[in-house]
Amino acid sequence: MIKLMDILLEGVNDPGIFKAVFLAGGPGSGKTYVVKQLFGIPDRLNISASGMKMVNSDKELKHLLRKFGFGTDLDKMPDEVFHDLTAKGQSGLRQYSKELTAQRMKLYKAGKLGMIVDGTGHDFGKLHSMKKELENDGYDTYMIFVNTSLEVAQKRNQIRDRVLPPKLLKKSWEDVQKNLGRFQNLFKQNFLIVDNSKTLDAKQAQNKFNVLVKKGVDKFIKKPIKNPIAKRWIEKQKILKKQGV
Repeated sequence: MIKLMDILLEGVNDPGIFKAVFLAGGPGSGKTYVVKQLFGIPDRLNISASGMKMVNSDKELKHLLRKFGFGTDLDKMPDEVFHDLTAKGQSGLRQYSKELTAQRMKLYKAGKLGMIVDGTGHDFGKLHSMKKELENDGYDTYMIFVNTSLEVAQKRNQIRDRVLPPKLLKKSWEDVQKNLGRFQNLFKQNFLIVDNSKTLDAKQAQNKFNVLVKKGVDKFIKKPIKNPIAKRWIEKQKILKKQGV
């Protein structure tokens, strides 16, 4: 069995190590599509070309909903069933999905692996705390904010796997919009807004995302790590490797 230390020693020069990219944007903004385009993540995979791992509690929840036969069209569910499945109800599916995601993220952190943390960004305090926690562990952080109009978000919501009630989507969209300026101030130069309101053909999408990758994402991933905690850790690992430990 490959030991964690062996992986760490082999991966100290990987481009994605100690990098965390946060995704923000309301339901229906197309975050999943955008991140796959920006990071070159093939369909059905959860890892980018640079080795960055996806962290997404919604994906875990959708898997659980399908597994237990509930389906993912939440808009058609009775109110009491919807609340039970998506809040802290008796089924415990929402809480369980969050626990699975937390464990997955814990393993990635232990391996110092690059992460793409997918969320809506409606809770500024929670995201701020997560950012600080990762930085205290040595990570450099970045945010991609995927923006759409409310009208476009509502239309896309109806063709998503997990359809949300329109009122809930509107509330989430408004909460995310309120946090836009706060996120810009928090991440400063490590912040990229992607306008995803227009429907593009394949060539237009490729041109757009190629520009965005060169503009920010690629530079961030390939840029030398700035966090002094990570720098010290990497130097120690290189010493251990030379000593054959």
